[in-house]
Amino acid sequence: MLMTLLCRCRTRLSRWLLLVVTLAATAGVQAQPIQDLANFAGVRDNPLVGYGLVVGLDGTGDQTTQAPFTGQSIVNLLSQLGVTIPAGTNMQLRNVAAVMVTAQLPPFSRQGQEIDVTVSSVGNANSLRGGTLLMTPLKGADGRVYALAQGNVYVGGVGAQAGGSSVAINHQAAGRIPGGGLVEQEVPVRLGGVDGSLDMFLKRSDFENARRVVAAINQEFGAPVASALDGRTVRLQLPADPNARVNFLARVQGVDVTADRGPAKVIVNSRTGSVVLSDTVTLNRAAVAHGNLSVVIDSNPQVSQPNALSGGTTAVVPNANINVQQEGGALHMVETSADLMDVVNALNALGASPQDLMSILQALKAAGSLNAELEII
Repeated sequence: MLMTLLCRCRTRLSRWLLLVVTLAATAGVQAQPIQDLANFAGVRDNPLVGYGLVVGLDGTGDQTTQAPFTGQSIVNLLSQLGVTIPAGTNMQLRNVAAVMVTAQLPPFSRQGQEIDVTVSSVGNANSLRGGTLLMTPLKGADGRVYALAQGNVYVGGVGAQAGGSSVAINHQAAGRIPGGGLVEQEVPVRLGGVDGSLDMFLKRSDFENARRVVAAINQEFGAPVASALDGRTVRLQLPADPNARVNFLARVQGVDVTADRGPAKVIVNSRTGSVVLSDTVTLNRAAVAHGNLSVVIDSNPQVSQPNALSGGTTAVVPNANINVQQEGGALHMVETSADLMDVVNALNALGASPQDLMSILQALKAAGSLNAELEII
């Protein structure tokens, strides 16, 4: 009876240890559909840009004396419409603004499809609120026109000024026209090469994730239809029929993959002092002491007045007091941290400001106590 209980206990203990090992092995992974991890080659947006004019502004447009290209654009536009402006005419227009128009042409866009456009002031216009964008050709990187933009500009900001005082809410020199662009030319997208293959690019280069994606796709179709070329590229063998290709790619996008979330990272923004830690950051035991060193230079110039009949001149004599102060920093023990919450508590216990925290993290990384990649942006 005792031997039976011992065997049962050992079996349960083995199962429990196996469960712990399995959970530890999968702690840094999670199931995601392939469409969140990769993109198909050639299936992407194409940026478009154009130069145009916004008219109908309530005195908030460009000052043509400071933005001469606005006046030149008006003259060129009117000449195309059959209106001749006499040479040397000084146009003082405040209801017109020169703008840059940008848009993203989605993949598989067809002629006549509407797209959203963004309008941004080029000159010194105060606001584009209430303006109308005139027909503007939108060109791609090859210089060809792919869309036309026109419509009323929506500006989320508002402002007012009078008597030398002004108030502004949000940004007013840029706006948006929902559906203001009309596709005039399509960008051909070829799904697959001449050999019937299509490459798929992972959003993050990782050999383990590439291996898991290939295994998951081949398991889904029950055939070796996917192969990894490197840590980012996976090649797919597509069916010959176009409709079958669409169904094939739809199934590929929906395949769930237990992907590795990548190495632990600490992102430090040196301009704003922001510090972001990923959930896999851990710390080894270390002792940290941090104190600020400040140098204060107080300039107190004094005037030197010569004695009477000495023939000297009055002079300013510099007098500077230099004071060096250093804050005391006692050693604080940072215990080993197994998860992100422990890391946060350990760093907060140091009582350091975000700027000091950046220096502490760099020192911990140099000492080998920070188990994460330190990236400064």
